[in-house]
Amino acid sequence: NKHDAAIAGGKGASLGEMTQAGIPVPPGFVVLASAFNYFIDKTEIKADIDAVLHKVNHKEVHTVEKASEKIKGIIMAEDMPKEIAKEIIDHHKKLGAQFVAVRSSATAEDLPTASFAGQQETFLNVKGEANLLQKVKEGYASLFSARAIFYRHENHFDQSKVGIALPIQKM
Repeated sequence: NKHDAAIAGGKGASLGEMTQAGIPVPPGFVVLASAFNYFIDKTEIKADIDAVLHKVNHKEVHTVEKASEKIKGIIMAEDMPKEIAKEIIDHHKKLGAQFVAVRSSATAEDLPTASFAGQQETFLNVKGEANLLQKVKEGYASLFSARAIFYRHENHFDQSKVGIALPIQKM
């Protein structure tokens, strides 16, 4: 519900609110921000990401773009931890959808002082378990797009404390 934005992101929380209110939204589930945090911890890449972010000079756009590409590469090079993969696949099977949307829902989204809408990626018509897991990693990586890194800096958000949840919905 609306009180769960810290774990489900703004979009995930809003979708939960609409579902509970009986508004017809496509069925789905949310890969919570805790799964993102677990991914970062289990793969031991937090220090690498922080080191890249500390080298960014936001007045020089090329440093933001370079940091974004490096961090995305760090994330994409890691295997999805088996525990997370199993949970996602189990929920995907229960959903029974041939195609799903993997939507982004940053935990800092939709605050009164800043809008994070459109900062991260959404993937449509995702088919198959392996492809779904790949898109979840790409969703995680999209938290570090150049525009997202720059926007968080400009709005004084701690880069290391922002997370991402991923609503998965039947197409």
